[in-house]
Amino acid sequence: METTQKSQPTNRFTNWLKTSITSRLVMIGFLTLVLLVPLTFIQNLISERSYRQDEVVNEINQQWGNEVFIYGPILKVPYKTYSEKIVTDKKTKQVFTETNVVINYAYFFPESLNITSNINPETKQRGIYKTAVYNSEIKLNGKFTKPDFSDIEVAESDIIWEKSKIIIQTSNVKGVNKSNLTLNNNTYELSSKYLNQTNLAYNQVAMHTLETKSLTKHPINFNAPTSYAINFNIKGSKQIRFIPTGRQTEARITSNWKTANFIGEFLPYNGDKTSDSGFDAKWKILDLNRPFSQQHFNSLPNLTAFAFGVNFMIPVDEYQKSERSAKYGFLVIGLTFLFFFLIQTLSKINIHPFQYLMIGLALTMFYTLLISISEHSSFLKAYLIAGTSVITLITLYSKTILKTLKFPLFIGISLTTLYAFIFVIIQLENYALLVGSIGLFLILTTVMFISRKIDWNNG
Repeated sequence: METTQKSQPTNRFTNWLKTSITSRLVMIGFLTLVLLVPLTFIQNLISERSYRQDEVVNEINQQWGNEVFIYGPILKVPYKTYSEKIVTDKKTKQVFTETNVVINYAYFFPESLNITSNINPETKQRGIYKTAVYNSEIKLNGKFTKPDFSDIEVAESDIIWEKSKIIIQTSNVKGVNKSNLTLNNNTYELSSKYLNQTNLAYNQVAMHTLETKSLTKHPINFNAPTSYAINFNIKGSKQIRFIPTGRQTEARITSNWKTANFIGEFLPYNGDKTSDSGFDAKWKILDLNRPFSQQHFNSLPNLTAFAFGVNFMIPVDEYQKSERSAKYGFLVIGLTFLFFFLIQTLSKINIHPFQYLMIGLALTMFYTLLISISEHSSFLKAYLIAGTSVITLITLYSKTILKTLKFPLFIGISLTTLYAFIFVIIQLENYALLVGSIGLFLILTTVMFISRKIDWNNG
């Protein structure tokens, strides 16, 4: 009698677990939360692989040469300023005025700046990661006019013209293979002087200064226009940018690279800039188009925000797309479990929690297949292979659980539709929220329509 009394509550609890709708929902909710653990690990794996890619690309770029960013040419002119100081002689107690001479510098941008650059990119690869590097031939020419010191009222005799220099700032001196500068047909050498910038903002780059020696050897008549020509041969990576320092800046950049992206504050004006053979981009920028003047006193301003140029980086968004798809993992697992719950409830077919767990693990395997295959192929091919594999596996597995053919077919079609829906959302940018909201609304409507036949009182 005691054995019978003890077994009756146990049998009731077991029957409740098998037949109760509430118990099934609790079990499905618990398993869904458990499967968030492997989903989190997968998202961390994607982030780790993406970080590794950036690390390898940066290593290649540093060895070859970082981005080319040119700021100049700039005429640097020293001038004298005077400060008076009242000094008292300690012995005689006599008070007198002491005049100190301070050397300051003025920076003048050219009247015209013409930029011509031909870029020859190539692909460098290490393991499964690759990046774009390039050789560039850059020519800068134009003219300087006589510097105007009227804004600070400096006497002509206090301007040290013979100590003037031409300076150019660039982010990449490592990649410079050749450089020369001529002023009025006189050749000058450029020497490197590192400008230490320790507190750089996120989007700023450390700039090196290239400068000539003082123009004493070949004095320049600043009362007449001074023509200049600068030739560079620089190895670089990622992108190439210029700052429009000329009162009128004209630039032309050509290359056989077909996936270039034009960046910066100013875009090319020619509509036929891209073709099947590469690009031929042209810019024309006037001083009225930029919010800075032609002369600066005491210090050279940071004008990084007003640069323009071309980005040569290879568009690699497989990791970003994989990360976005993994964020929908909770939705995929929840909806798939919901499909099986509706089938189980409507057909009275018993599905064990272990079988739910196997289905959930198969769904998480989709993301590991996706990230591993996409590293060696395109995202579309990886998505098709991973999706087809997982859908086929779950459909065949559900055939052994549900016994009939119509329910596994429903599962297969539902998963195919769900994965196709998520793929469309990933590809969209501007309409992703709209399409996603409409899709979820339709899914909710379908579930509400199907679940109307369930007797929820059998809880």
